[in-house]
Amino acid sequence: MLTTATAPVTRNLIVDYYDVISSAVARIGAGPGDAAGTPGFAPGFDLPELSADVRQFFAVATATWRELGAYGGHELRFMDLTGNPGTHTTKTFPSMLIVARAVEHIRRTGERVCIFTPTSANKGIALRDAVGRAVAAGLVTPDQLRVVVLAPGSTRHKFRHDPLAADPALRAANPLLRFTGDEPEGVKALGRAFVDAYAREAYDKHGTALWFSLALPNYLVADAARAAFELDAAPATAAAPRWHAHAVSSAFGLLGYNLGRDVLEDSGRADGSPRPGFLLVQHLGTPDMVLSLRHGTFSRDRLPAYRRDAAGVWRQDADPHFPAVTDDPDEVLDPTFYTHRPVTSPAMNDLIGRYGGDGVTVSRRECLERYPMLRERLRGTPCELPADPADLREWSIVMALTGVLNAIDRGLVPTGQELVVHGSGCYRGDDYTVCEPDAEVSTVEEIAAAVLGGGR
Repeated sequence: MLTTATAPVTRNLIVDYYDVISSAVARIGAGPGDAAGTPGFAPGFDLPELSADVRQFFAVATATWRELGAYGGHELRFMDLTGNPGTHTTKTFPSMLIVARAVEHIRRTGERVCIFTPTSANKGIALRDAVGRAVAAGLVTPDQLRVVVLAPGSTRHKFRHDPLAADPALRAANPLLRFTGDEPEGVKALGRAFVDAYAREAYDKHGTALWFSLALPNYLVADAARAAFELDAAPATAAAPRWHAHAVSSAFGLLGYNLGRDVLEDSGRADGSPRPGFLLVQHLGTPDMVLSLRHGTFSRDRLPAYRRDAAGVWRQDADPHFPAVTDDPDEVLDPTFYTHRPVTSPAMNDLIGRYGGDGVTVSRRECLERYPMLRERLRGTPCELPADPADLREWSIVMALTGVLNAIDRGLVPTGQELVVHGSGCYRGDDYTVCEPDAEVSTVEEIAAAVLGGGR
């Protein structure tokens, strides 16, 4: 077992940093969307008072800071964001805030709310968990708050049989919809089209405000708490500057962390130095943020040229920011990372330009080569990896750690730099029973039939 330099530190990222979250809301000027019954409806960012039942609801929103020892002359630190057993991912934090905002809106207005989210998997899993927890805590009744999840077939294996699926009435009210289109990212356009087409009917005929929850501020304000947690657990020093490493699709987590740093500096709780840099980690299926950072374009034409050897393995040695070896230059290591051309790339490029950092892309073969070492580093923690990599269902942490080690070995990390790995997701096949979808859909009318009981 790894011997750590200091004892782990655990905090509740919502309850302990309610003030930071509120300040993050104020700093970016986040507010309510349009009125209920319109496609742009969104509740305000007001949160309920921290009463006993609200604290019970937020109880699983924990994070733990750990030391992972040194590698290649660099200290590795681990921000474990997977503490909720109902999700095992960082999507717990924004999802609980989204649901808490809906609760506050329902209490204030009496309007019923149905959260609608397209997702690759983890956002939807976490929103279902949060709605189930809100009902169990008595914050709302099942008819006041619902959630509808639209996910691609490629992530079918990730969805878990949860309290919303276990009860027939709750399952009918909170359907899990499987998109049958060819492109996984098509869930976003289809979900948006459904809400645009049916928001008025849902409100006028069914008394329910549809909320399309896929918006950047919903996630930024929750992830701002990561910066406050770092300040409490192990603040950076000028003698040991840091990069924060994250397996990313759109880098919401790192943008939220940076927002938290802005809030802390505004309030005087932290000074402006040392401000950390960022290491983006992606896979070959969607390397868009790394391509944008390195080449100023999302075009896959800027990927290095891979050569297939006699054993059928693809290799390249022209660019250390991309896998040296892979079984497929187009491989999808984990379908959770499915966003092409993310609108967040310019903001991340700007932050890395100001504060330092880089981007790397990893392959499954590279992850498997590192796997025994990573399993040893994580042994005895809640993120302990299964003996057989085939049992791993969420590769975020393995991707992030592999990217960090590759970046160190390839000389991409400056001397003396510490690395903080954001542990954004890790779950295994024996953590849950797979939940089958309630309907398969490819059109807005099919979604309407599942959500509203029929089309027009």
